Amino acid sequence: MSLFSQAFRPVGSTRADPVLVALWVALILVAVIWIAPFVFIVFTSLKTNTAVMGETAFALPTDPAFSNYAKAWARGNFSVTAFNGVLITFVKVPLGVFLSAMAAYALARVPMRGRRVLFLLCVFGTMIPFQVMLAPIFKQVNAFGLINSYPGIVLPYLAFGVPYQVFILYGFFSAVPKELSEAARIDGASHFTIFRRIFLPVSLPALSALFVLDFVATWNEFAMALVILQDPQKWTLPLGLMAFQSQFQRDYGQLNAAIVMTVLPAAIVYLMFQRYFVAGLTTGAVKE
Repeated sequence: MSLFSQAFRPVGSTRADPVLVALWVALILVAVIWIAPFVFIVFTSLKTNTAVMGETAFALPTDPAFSNYAKAWARGNFSVTAFNGVLITFVKVPLGVFLSAMAAYALARVPMRGRRVLFLLCVFGTMIPFQVMLAPIFKQVNAFGLINSYPGIVLPYLAFGVPYQVFILYGFFSAVPKELSEAARIDGASHFTIFRRIFLPVSLPALSALFVLDFVATWNEFAMALVILQDPQKWTLPLGLMAFQSQFQRDYGQLNAAIVMTVLPAAIVYLMFQRYFVAGLTTGAVKE
């Protein structure tokens, strides 16, 4: 408890704040609860079936079976699903964030009639759960002949991702001082130049936070991909994991190795952009 007291002792005080200490303890407990399942999955992925059945869940693997990863990768055909997931995610996420940023800038800073109505339509788009739209989406994509194609899954992802991002960026762009854009307009800069040289650099933390959130959501999306991507050669990693689980559900080591390989890319992206992600979440919380 002395460590907590030293960490949370107010300036000029010899006693720790009990409220802060309680909050710190609660955060540690919540973190342990969230981390425990992932630790269990990682440990199980390094064990044979015999070790899984004979040891406790959180026992360290005595003889790590790293071959589970190679076997799961080959048996689950994850090279194909991983390629599809990477291609779809790295096309959809940057494109969606860029389109959302341009739309939010236009709605926030370009004078035009009906822009408030357009913004309300975007807000309305964030209120529609895509699960209730799966049947109409399938019918429309099928009418365009895009079933089992990359555009057939990227376009619906964009349609449901852009409104939320526009809603977030609209508020951010509206908070940017008008003097910046007005001075650039007086100097003869176009709206695209203002957007590219002023608003994009200023909004980097917010864009990075949206990039991480959109990457994780797109990488892990299951329902829409299941409906549109019916060819196993077009499946993404969540669909490949579903098929692997149905075939090898009793091979616990390889199954958990497949889960780790599915989750790991999203975790790596988050760790890479963690600094920008936290900055984007706190942007605007404190006024200068």
